[in-house]
Amino acid sequence: MSPRLRSKGWGEEAPPAPHIWRTLGYRGLEQADGRSVIEWDATPEYCFHAPSGPIVHGGMVTTLLDTAMGGACWTVLEETESFLTADLRVEFMRSARPGTLRAEGRVVQRNRRVAFCSAELYDGEGALLASSRCTQIIRRD
Repeated sequence: MSPRLRSKGWGEEAPPAPHIWRTLGYRGLEQADGRSVIEWDATPEYCFHAPSGPIVHGGMVTTLLDTAMGGACWTVLEETESFLTADLRVEFMRSARPGTLRAEGRVVQRNRRVAFCSAELYDGEGALLASSRCTQIIRRD
């Protein structure tokens, strides 16, 4: 990895409060070389209750996927760069239920001004629940 690239991810601890990581209790498992893996223990408080049982709110699923893609994007930026999400798409394949959810994000392509990212969300048994794609606009700070 080039020394000009951000080599540090979230590290051992979540960012300082207030931050989505602390609010929801995300756990960073991996963040390097255009890849980011995070987990979250979804509880019934973040669900709506259907006749079939609690289902994690789609906005919470989207936030987890977005965070994984953002984490992956940070790893391919230079120190003087940041990014803004230009678009975000999510496809829900199955209902997410309470339990540990794992989001795996990656940078698909990084150009000078744009990064294209994707992510998948899995439940504790490894079933694919949702997938997403986003376009990040690269900014010079």
